[in-house]
Amino acid sequence: MEEHIVKILKTEKVTHDVKRFQVQKPEGYSFTPGQATEASINTPELKDEKRPFTITSLNDEAELEFTIKIYKERDSVTKAFDELKVGDEIIIHDVWGAIHYKGPGVFIAGGAGVTPFIAIFRQLYKNNKIEGNRLIFSNKTEKDIILKDEFEKMLGSNFYNTLTREKSDKYDNRRIDESFLKEQVKDFNQNFYVCGPDKFVQDIQTILSKLGASPESVVFEE
Repeated sequence: MEEHIVKILKTEKVTHDVKRFQVQKPEGYSFTPGQATEASINTPELKDEKRPFTITSLNDEAELEFTIKIYKERDSVTKAFDELKVGDEIIIHDVWGAIHYKGPGVFIAGGAGVTPFIAIFRQLYKNNKIEGNRLIFSNKTEKDIILKDEFEKMLGSNFYNTLTREKSDKYDNRRIDESFLKEQVKDFNQNFYVCGPDKFVQDIQTILSKLGASPESVVFEE
């Protein structure tokens, strides 16, 4: 795969454990909203330690953006990303990814699994085509909700949150299971986009199939 060495232009905290990185965009670098690349830090120790990160900027923007969850306890690479400063270099590669927008539908995300949906929603919002889409977002606690204000602005009442480890009057407090989806989704003959931890995705796929969604209508990262 082709390698591109790019400099960090800006870093910013999004939540307590999620950080936004703005980096240089290589000339001719092109992608579709929802796609990702593998990235590593350009140091002798870490340049071969690649991790997949979704691109959360839009293709027509001058820089690239990554919205990265930092796993300080179990991933030394994202911990090292957390310590990067403006001017440091990372290595990015070709783009890949199977989460492409096929039309209006229900997006179901668990935690940092929402990142492939960020650029998709931003593009739809920019093009005034976001109507008919809904995001159901599961997190442990309210402080874990990534880009809450932006999603509320883009989706309004079609942004639905549930918290699994915190009781709150503002949000649902259930896991996304069969009864939850039967209550929240009235039409299973539509597109579904699912991203999150592997077991989360597998469980949601199984439930959607049981409730009548066709395999062709369920989009997920393979």
